[in-house]
Amino acid sequence: MTQIRASITGIQGYVPDYILTNAELEQMVATNDEWIVSRTGIKERHILKGEGLGSSHMGAKAVKGLLEKTGTSPDEIELLICATTTPDYIFPATANLICDMVGIRNVGGFDINAACSGFVYALTLASQFIETGKYKKIIVVGADKMSSIVDYTDRKTCVLFGDGAGAVLLEPDTEGNGVIDSIIRSDGAGQPYLNQKGGGSRYPPTQETIDNNWHTIYQDGAQVFKFAVKNMADIAAEIMEKNGLTGDNVAWLVPHQANKRIIEAT
Repeated sequence: MTQIRASITGIQGYVPDYILTNAELEQMVATNDEWIVSRTGIKERHILKGEGLGSSHMGAKAVKGLLEKTGTSPDEIELLICATTTPDYIFPATANLICDMVGIRNVGGFDINAACSGFVYALTLASQFIETGKYKKIIVVGADKMSSIVDYTDRKTCVLFGDGAGAVLLEPDTEGNGVIDSIIRSDGAGQPYLNQKGGGSRYPPTQETIDNNWHTIYQDGAQVFKFAVKNMADIAAEIMEKNGLTGDNVAWLVPHQANKRIIEAT
């Protein structure tokens, strides 16, 4: 029996026009270009400006461009999964809003919140639907308006994050191309080191949560650095060994980390 794999047949990104430079950040918080670049490698980040705009608006731009690029009609899409940590609303799902904006009707759509790993989780899940033959065309979107939860008085975090979206089209392939394997893991014990404390069911919005600044990103940079470097390296080695590969076989390592030092150390 011919093995079906989920192949990425199209890819499209979108970033907002407004660019927040290191020079501008110097006017907002106690930092400077040399400090930011030496520690993160980041020179600029795109920020979504405009009243009432959320992650769905960027996701819809990416999906619309993807459909046009691949010559795909919205009617052909059977499922859309959106990976986001900054959904427009608690409900409805950002995936549903994106579908509505681009004319994808009466199909499954839902969000995955797995933070930095969200796109990998969504891609892995979508691949299963393709491999089983359940669906033939699935869109996976990653979209985040991180500026909506950034504390621009905290120089440890505000230099790292920007806004943007990316989308891929997945289709079945029987020629040996596509997603070969995946490993997905998480560790809830790291919650104290990277979180947004307010806004969920433990601490719903109150005047106190707002005064305590619990609706923005909190990060213990040293702990996150150690965890990211060790676990990204370990899981990369594990999946290579599992598939009979060595580092010499790999042309690209594409990490999701907002820190050049983490990438280089990995």
